[in-house]
Amino acid sequence: MNESPYIVVIGGANMDLHAIADVDLVPGSSNAGTSELSPGGVGRNIAEVIARLGTPVHLVSVVGDDPLGSELVHHTEDAGVDVSHVRERPVQTGTYAAIVAANGDLVVAVADMAATDLISPLMVEAAAGLIRGARLLILDGNLLPSTIEQALTIAADSDVRVILEPVSVPKSERLRPILRAGIHLITPNRAELTALTGLPATTDYEVAVAIDALLGTGVESVWVRLDPEQGSFVVSPYGSRLVPGPRIEEYVDLTGAGDAMLGAFAHALVRGDDRLEAVHYAHAAAALTIASRQTVRTDLSDELIRAAL
Repeated sequence: MNESPYIVVIGGANMDLHAIADVDLVPGSSNAGTSELSPGGVGRNIAEVIARLGTPVHLVSVVGDDPLGSELVHHTEDAGVDVSHVRERPVQTGTYAAIVAANGDLVVAVADMAATDLISPLMVEAAAGLIRGARLLILDGNLLPSTIEQALTIAADSDVRVILEPVSVPKSERLRPILRAGIHLITPNRAELTALTGLPATTDYEVAVAIDALLGTGVESVWVRLDPEQGSFVVSPYGSRLVPGPRIEEYVDLTGAGDAMLGAFAHALVRGDDRLEAVHYAHAAAALTIASRQTVRTDLSDELIRAAL
């Protein structure tokens, strides 16, 4: 048995290719820039962040039976994540290819998530004992709805808190029918909030209305991530709060900032911080990630984040 409080993350493990332009992008043409291949995947990234910050974490995922899959597993284990529930299957390991503008904004990305679709309800059931003992369960919105529903059922049996990360607009639309009680926190940006509710979320008033609609499904709390320096809007049974973001001195690459936020937030919660403290801590982790070309900074630590607060 695990004596220390631990977190379980269920989600994708991909290999990421980031191509960063040196100049203003010209559509339909070759553009000068640099590229980097690195471990990725929303669930895997979150788990690595949590591990680097010092909280025990288990990853439930699937990789292909290819060299990229082996590299992903080895890197993730070396970062401190327990990978005993990462399964190898006869498919190609998932990939995520991102084109990033010179100012750090994501222009477009293409994700091959076929391997993640193999994280089945049966695979989640096989990890039921692990889930029931967790302090926190984090679900990656790339998972099939049936897999998410199975995880929610297991977590509810043992009153394990669940955080659902919607990931993207298309995946948020797919999640809409399964939103219900048992999800303690959902973490969309404005576009994902619209996809989850079918309501506009451009103005602060519209965001508030859309959040109310989400709460009406039975979801306990909503954390809407705004632009990095705007911060985020948190609504829970304890009240609502706009938490300003930190000043960001340098934008290098926005990729991974949301994963860093959620991983840092989860670590802070398990450590005993209240939600507001955890959100401030998460903002600092995101700012540090934006200033790096790495999706998950290999030097990320609790000390580094606290120095940035």
